[in-house]
Amino acid sequence: MIHHNKILDSDLRNKIKNAEICFGGNRKLKIYGTLKCSSGKRMKRENRVFFLSENEAMENGFRPCGHCIKTEYQNWKNGLI
Repeated sequence: MIHHNKILDSDLRNKIKNAEICFGGNRKLKIYGTLKCSSGKRMKRENRVFFLSENEAMENGFRPCGHCIKTEYQNWKNGLI
């Protein structure tokens, strides 16, 4: 997990370009989603964290976003995850 306020913007862009970061999350709400999610783009920088994979996000106690990862969210909501 990488905190947004602890990484330089240039390093962040390089990690996204090299597929080292594939998902973003809200540290306070414990929700993760895709980097293109409109909900994720609105969150404050100090609350934003990044993950390499969905597994990493789930291991850190985050749940799927209901907007951009609907199938996984429904599975989580129904107790299947």
